[in-house]
Amino acid sequence: MNSVYDFIIKPIAKRYNNTKKVNNKELVLNTKIEDFKAVSKEAIVMGIPTAFPTHIKIGDRVIIHHNVFRRFYDMKGKEKNSRSYFKEDLYFCAADQIYLYKKDKEWLSFMNRCFVSPIHNTNPLYNRKREPNIGILKYDNLYLNKLGIYKDMLVSFKPVGEFEFVIDGKLLYCMKSNDIVIKHEYEGNEKEYNPSWAHCS
Repeated sequence: MNSVYDFIIKPIAKRYNNTKKVNNKELVLNTKIEDFKAVSKEAIVMGIPTAFPTHIKIGDRVIIHHNVFRRFYDMKGKEKNSRSYFKEDLYFCAADQIYLYKKDKEWLSFMNRCFVSPIHNTNPLYNRKREPNIGILKYDNLYLNKLGIYKDMLVSFKPVGEFEFVIDGKLLYCMKSNDIVIKHEYEGNEKEYNPSWAHCS
């Protein structure tokens, strides 16, 4: 079962990731279907496009855009699936809606996407926990490599370019390659910022 231009995927567990266990009890964190932060962003590939070659294969895990699984209310207040819905537990997913894929237990960036870890703010004059527009590159890509930018480098990125994901219990910003604007000398004393809610399960 393959599509011409899209991947066919299904959620790893559920299409919404809005619960966590507390003392062996399940706590519901959110009940709004339109809240994108509660939508599951991890899927397994069930079919690949036939129109172009891809490194992603059937059975691979992928990190995707939240709108693929998200449900919404139409103008009449009726709950509906996204336009990506195919049938039963299967969904179409365009190539530009995939951000990471897993090979041999390692996440790899897909196309022009990259992921940056925020770092702690060290300036006492700023009343914020995260340093704005700067972080440590955690998942690079070939485009950035050609520019001499690699994994674990300290980089600056465009304002409002970050898109929050939690990958393996770690808060990361997803962005495009051209959102990275500066590479810095990595001093090694920068501390990655990871809030407690990111690694709760």
